[in-house]
Amino acid sequence: MTLPFMPDGITADWLTSKLKAAGWLPEGAVVAISREQVGDGTGMMSNLSRLFVTYEGDSKHLPDTFVVKYPSDNPTNREIAMSFHLYEREVRYFAELDTLTTAYAPRTYLSELSGDNFIILMEDLSAYQVGDQAVGADLRQTERAIDELAKLHATFWGIQDDIKWVPGIADSYHADNMATLIGVGWPVMCDLFEAFVPADIARRGQEIIAAIRSLQASMMRAPVTLLHGDFRMENLLFGTRPDHHPIAIIDWQGPIIGRGIVDVALFLGQSTRTEVRREHERLLIERYVEGLRSAGVRDYAADRAWPEYQAAILYNWVYTGVVAGTLDVHNEKAFTWMSQMVARQAAATLDLDVFRLL
Repeated sequence: MTLPFMPDGITADWLTSKLKAAGWLPEGAVVAISREQVGDGTGMMSNLSRLFVTYEGDSKHLPDTFVVKYPSDNPTNREIAMSFHLYEREVRYFAELDTLTTAYAPRTYLSELSGDNFIILMEDLSAYQVGDQAVGADLRQTERAIDELAKLHATFWGIQDDIKWVPGIADSYHADNMATLIGVGWPVMCDLFEAFVPADIARRGQEIIAAIRSLQASMMRAPVTLLHGDFRMENLLFGTRPDHHPIAIIDWQGPIIGRGIVDVALFLGQSTRTEVRREHERLLIERYVEGLRSAGVRDYAADRAWPEYQAAILYNWVYTGVVAGTLDVHNEKAFTWMSQMVARQAAATLDLDVFRLL
């Protein structure tokens, strides 16, 4: 079904019709709306607005505000999003997978895709605290993140054949795109973020590029699960009130199949404050393993997770190079959080001496 141009096409009449078709509004009810932009484009691949809604007739207890997500108006980022099927992956995650896991994401009311256009109408969680990657996660925030990852990964542990539309971290269009874009992105990342990439790391770029296929394959060895794929501070919301969930995960555009420890390494290596990671790293890996065990996963132990974690830190240079080297970073906030992402990844790389694994 064709969707209107976003966000101007989200009119009161259109929203009334959609909410009725989805069963959220009864016949006879109508809505009036106003809209404001959320953020300043730092979501990179998509834009967000907040809708303020008033109802005439029975609202069926629908909220007075929603957050609506729709495609980026940045042509470079939108093109990359389409090459990775990001819009399709997020729409399908909410339509097919979200209800299967206790890992918490905003409730959705509409989730539709039409070509390179999409809309997700979701719960407004503005009362939550948005994660700040520039500041980095403290220990408590990191523990919450690890606990929620364990819930997500345990749900889909070993059942990837049931979600074949999700690409693998290896042998997929996702893998092919990453292999191509890291070659483009690595030198750009090293140039743009020269102050944050030590020379000893910058010069290893060609080795990483040459090894990407084997690195991807190693991150696809069983047991695998559903990864969030972009699990970083900017995509987490932390509860601030007793009635809140401890944490909510947003931005489900990049789910992939692979080793769960890849998500863990992405967060600890790029979002957790370096001093926190250094002091608590092993205990946090053990916490993740225990979270899996509590959720029913019995075939994964800490003595296996630790070396796999180090390998995932090495692999995540692929993610770092693609994000920091191919996306538009003219937005000051985006540059700031990316610089800290790169700096923390570099610190974890040197602390764990992961280049020895090449």
